[in-house]
Amino acid sequence: MAIAVESTGLSLPQAMQKRVFDIGLSTVGLTLSGWLILLAWVAASLDTRSNGFFTQHRVGKDGRLFTVVKIKTMRPSRELTTTVTRSGDPRITPLGRFFRRTKIDELPQLWNVLVGDMSFVGPRPDVPGFADTLEGEERLLLSVRPGITGPATLEYRNEEELLANADDPEAFNREVIWPDKVRLNLAYIRDWSLGRDIRYILDTVFH
Repeated sequence: MAIAVESTGLSLPQAMQKRVFDIGLSTVGLTLSGWLILLAWVAASLDTRSNGFFTQHRVGKDGRLFTVVKIKTMRPSRELTTTVTRSGDPRITPLGRFFRRTKIDELPQLWNVLVGDMSFVGPRPDVPGFADTLEGEERLLLSVRPGITGPATLEYRNEEELLANADDPEAFNREVIWPDKVRLNLAYIRDWSLGRDIRYILDTVFH
């Protein structure tokens, strides 16, 4: 079910500029990396002994659920069922660690960008239980498409290490990391520019 959003966030010209940029860049990205996505899917299928694509419902623009697509990096575990992933998580395969480190696992999300589920830059799409619980001015986060990268993603590059050192990873994520991500993403939306989006993308690729 979609969630009503009080603010439109970006102006219509800004939203159109961002969308045109996303369509153009995702088209180029899929054209250039299609072979790598296919190769990673085959490798992940063999590595996890299951479909090499990982799909999951995430909360998108206006609170609508969509299916995110990534390269699978983990095997299922009966002991661990949490959606919070920390450094050293035994569910992550050796090949999966390589895919995560090189960001190859993120490449299928170019399709999500192309079809309009996501943007290159924006708040990361979360599973239900986070973005769909936002209230007041924080609901502004739902006025934009979630992104592959963004200010909060870059700020918390070492999120898995932070969670690994926390006594209660789920509580630390919900009470510390998530509120700070909301703060960073609100600032991003209120001060949006295409130039900043390009800088976030370059920072993600080259750092």
